[in-house]
Formats: sequence, C-alpha cells, structure tokens
Amino acid sequence: MLVLSRKAGETIKIADNIEVKILEVKGDTIRIGIEAPKSVDIVRGELVQSITESNAESLTLDVNWLSTLKGKE
Repeated sequence: MLVLSRKAGETIKIADNIEVKILEVKGDTIRIGIEAPKSVDIVRGELVQSITESNAESLTLDVNWLSTLKGKE
C-alpha cells in the first residue's frame, strides 16, 4: 500500500487516466474529487462490503430454505 500526505488542492495521479484531487480538509473529514473514465467503477468501500454481506446472507437463507423444502417431500 502506498501512503501519501496531501493538502487541499493537491492531486494524486493513477495511471494516465485517473486523478484524485483533495478538495477540502475539515477536522477528520476529507472531501475528494475523482476524475476517471466512465468505464471505471468508483464505489465507496463500505457500500461494497454491505452488498457482499447481504449477498452472503441471501445465499445462506436460500440454502436453509431449500433444505426446509427438501425435508417436506
């Protein structure tokens, strides 16, 4: 993992087509802007984790549901 310190107005370049700009720093909150091609998915990490957990829970429920149905035969 690369760790960088940046100030408001400074940028980070990723490859040739992605730029991350530090827009504002207020206390423990940082606002960033990301310029990237539309083909690049940009998603908050906690959203991905929530979806992953929800999908795992759904799979568990489906297996339990199928086991219940199988037992009723």
